[in-house]
Amino acid sequence: MKYNTSLLEDWIESFYVRIDIYQPHQLDLHTVANRLGYSVIYRDISSRFYNDSVIIDVRLSPQEQWQEFAHEVCHLERHAGNQLAMPKPFVELQEYQANLFAYHFCVPTFMLLSLQIPENKKQAIYFIANTFFVTLEFAEQRLNLFWSKINAFNQIGDVKK
Repeated sequence: MKYNTSLLEDWIESFYVRIDIYQPHQLDLHTVANRLGYSVIYRDISSRFYNDSVIIDVRLSPQEQWQEFAHEVCHLERHAGNQLAMPKPFVELQEYQANLFAYHFCVPTFMLLSLQIPENKKQAIYFIANTFFVTLEFAEQRLNLFWSKINAFNQIGDVKK
């Protein structure tokens, strides 16, 4: 299988290598936060970051908390500025980017490529959800992103032949 990574996928791989994370079992909210120097605070409010703290909504499942953490890491590591002072389209762009980032951060491509993913979609979704500690819905969307990129590349390769 041929797979060309995006700049985001490359950035995430470099990020994880920099903090010595190489395997899915190492993907843990507290491990990542500690290696980055962030504190994690659980509150009964929507997830956000403040200074060097990531505030996580205590009402969410542990899998949803991991996904929210990833979203907030995008803001901390890749965005600048206060969204309260930004034009709405720019806030929407940052939120779109953070949502996409979360899929790649929670289920990194370089790790996916090293695994034997079941060909059956339902089995693959369960495999990804269990391996990367994400919700089934999140796993399904991430799998769709992964497979659609593979299929698009293969279609381009077929056209060139």
